[in-house]
Amino acid sequence: ATAGVEAPQLFEAIAAEAVSRLNEFDSQGLANIAWALACFNCLDLMSVEALLRRLAEVSAALCDVSLSQLHQFVLFLRMNHAELVSRYLSASELARLRMAFTSSPVRPSSFQREVSAALGQLGWTHEFEHVTEDGLSLDLAQSSSRLAIEVDGPSHYLRNPARGCWVENGATRLKSRLLRGLGWKVTRIPFFEWDSLTTETAKRTYLEGKLGSRL
Repeated sequence: ATAGVEAPQLFEAIAAEAVSRLNEFDSQGLANIAWALACFNCLDLMSVEALLRRLAEVSAALCDVSLSQLHQFVLFLRMNHAELVSRYLSASELARLRMAFTSSPVRPSSFQREVSAALGQLGWTHEFEHVTEDGLSLDLAQSSSRLAIEVDGPSHYLRNPARGCWVENGATRLKSRLLRGLGWKVTRIPFFEWDSLTTETAKRTYLEGKLGSRL
């Protein structure tokens, strides 16, 4: 899931085996499974419901890392099976998940600030580090048009040596899918593309190409 590798049949088999042995996992292991199901876009209702029942049994033992993963899992469920969220999770439990997910301090990078400044010079007004109502943090956002720009450093990618290129990791792909499901249009600025631009003119042309008529 972390690597963002696409192998549906393999992942379905792994998920089925994991779900059949839920009692063998501790609270963190269960949260890992939930997050992986969201990354894999696994919609098997029996598996999801079995996992939700098991998570309810260990709810008190969940740490902030686990709760943060489960918040993303809940957002995934709301996009596909919202009835399960209301059936298995109370409002206070959902608030607990969101609080854990949004509790990490925000540390904007110099890369993010540079792109923000360049977009400002182009006349694109935006919010810096906008947090959606669902708790998702957007690097740069224009709420009125529901347009998000994610400025992605190396931690968002993995190197594919066979293809000789960078590929988005599982967390980055999941976030994009969640945002699109919530009605946001997502444009990504990868570090390896930005680093290849050696002049201000090149950077301006690149951003104009990314945003097009939305500028």
